[in-house]
Amino acid sequence: MQRETAKTPRPFWHQINTFFAFPLQPKPLMYSVLLALSSLLFKLVFFVPDALGILIVEIGILLAASRYGFKVTALGSRGIYKAEDYPSELDPDWKNLPWKLFAILIVQAMAVGWLQRLNPLLGTLAWLAMCFLLPATQIVLVQTCSFTETLNPANAWNAVRTIGWPYLLLCLFLFLLSQGTFIALGMLVPIFKGWILLPIVNWLLIYFSWVMASLLGYAMYQNHAAFGIDLLPGAGLDDDGTPVDRRSPRQIEQDATDAHVAALITAGDMVGALGVAYEDQRTRSDEVPAQRRYHRVLTLAEGKTATLLDHAQRYIPLLLRSGQGGEALKVFQTCRAQDAQFALQDANATLNLAKAAWNANNAKDALALLQGFDRRFKNHDSVPAAYELVARVLLQGMNRADMALRVLATLESRHPDTEATRETRWLLRNHVPQGAAGG
Repeated sequence: MQRETAKTPRPFWHQINTFFAFPLQPKPLMYSVLLALSSLLFKLVFFVPDALGILIVEIGILLAASRYGFKVTALGSRGIYKAEDYPSELDPDWKNLPWKLFAILIVQAMAVGWLQRLNPLLGTLAWLAMCFLLPATQIVLVQTCSFTETLNPANAWNAVRTIGWPYLLLCLFLFLLSQGTFIALGMLVPIFKGWILLPIVNWLLIYFSWVMASLLGYAMYQNHAAFGIDLLPGAGLDDDGTPVDRRSPRQIEQDATDAHVAALITAGDMVGALGVAYEDQRTRSDEVPAQRRYHRVLTLAEGKTATLLDHAQRYIPLLLRSGQGGEALKVFQTCRAQDAQFALQDANATLNLAKAAWNANNAKDALALLQGFDRRFKNHDSVPAAYELVARVLLQGMNRADMALRVLATLESRHPDTEATRETRWLLRNHVPQGAAGG
């Protein structure tokens, strides 16, 4: 319940020296030097031209450095800034983050290119938006490890809103650091010649990329409560003197309430903890932290299943509106564990939660959410879209084209002129027998 923080995080612009010093710690320094020197291994790939050998080795170095950079950001977001405290193994979810970021950038670039062909002004604006949201995109990727959730620009914008106006300063610092790489290269290239130049160039690129990764991780750590990030033991930086508490009054109040509720639970006073959590969420119906606290206390309390399920009817839609589909899905799964028949009473929330489950590659929960949707929400405008999602899950998630075709038949008979029907017909275009579908 309570996030253990020995000190309140200082603003990231007060910690600039820390970010520049991180790659110079013994472990990352040795690793960066090893990666830089490995650029000379292209000589061992003697059976291909030097240019191709260099390209192959450089891709390997880029992948290794990127993986470590994501590790720096992920652990930094949890308050770990000493490399000696890092675990020896990467979290399995982090290993594919470089590939996911590359794929996301490719998709975004294709979208920008398409808009550029439609309208040059729209293309330019889309490119600027893509650049502006790039740090937020990386934040969402580190936090969710999900390609689909990160691809949603609404989640990136939610990260921007969470950080607030300092996000502009974060973008400025990251831009200056990226330019610092080229400035340093311009100073060193005239000095060094020959074979030694390639490792030097690689080391500089690695150094500045890890400085940026450290900065990005600290920006997340500074806002860990708002992001819902749980800190690791020993989180924080060693500072001289007492840092200034720069939390907002509401954040201070939330932290104090968390501490009070946790103390009551520790003392065995579950009734008191429920009372405090209930009153705060009652007066803060639109605040995720207050609702999250109440939900967690309800899961710990005995005999509160009915209250837990009733609260989830409001809490899950709030999480969805806040762009936290992954957490909303976890709350739904918690409620299903308490009551296998639990279902949301709001049609739009049900459909959006099913989309979140499908985006998380959870076909089972997506179908469970949409089971009986047309009967529970008869004549609701979202029924055709629910049918479309069911067909998509059956086809792409379970390889059941036969069942998806039945859904299409239902759409054709009940909702023939809707966009969902046309989309489902296109989705099943390779599975519909000739002449079986209209349009």
